[in-house]
Amino acid sequence: MRGRPATYDNDAVVLKAQEIFWEKGYSATSLQDLQNATQMGSGSLYNTFRGGKKELFSKALQQRREAFQAFKKELKQSASPMDLIRDFFRSVAMADEHTHLKGCIVANTVTALAFIDNDLETEAVGILKDVEKMFTDTIREAQRTGTVSNPADAAVLGRYLMTCWNGLNVTRRMHPHKEKLKELIEMQLGILR
Repeated sequence: MRGRPATYDNDAVVLKAQEIFWEKGYSATSLQDLQNATQMGSGSLYNTFRGGKKELFSKALQQRREAFQAFKKELKQSASPMDLIRDFFRSVAMADEHTHLKGCIVANTVTALAFIDNDLETEAVGILKDVEKMFTDTIREAQRTGTVSNPADAAVLGRYLMTCWNGLNVTRRMHPHKEKLKELIEMQLGILR
């Protein structure tokens, strides 16, 4: 008589896999790495995620999209959404060195999978474009209410913040020091006065 099949909390499994992908990148993450991280055998892993490693990575990216969606919701409910955006950037400086060295899994994907996996790269670009739009919409509203006095086009300012985000995720690997990053972030945020 066969034993009962194991059941897994897919969100928890994806979160564990996400950590490995985030540290090693998609290409360098092996099936063994995923099995170790999720504590699933290869058969269980592929039965749960029939698209294999690619499906699991896509789901890891979607978890990051959901985190940004939760932040977007928080922005809409906030009395000071621009302060939340500023705090979002400032929190980068406060991370530990290990977090600095990981960077951003979504931004990492755009650069690491260009010319390697168009589907995953496109998915990551889509997430970053959604974040850029979130920045743009928030800035546009802040300009309308006078919270941001910079008259530059909100779309350009949103793209600027996205450029800052992408750049910070490389620079924090070069200079994983809170004070150096704080200085840089404050300089970048100066445009949002």
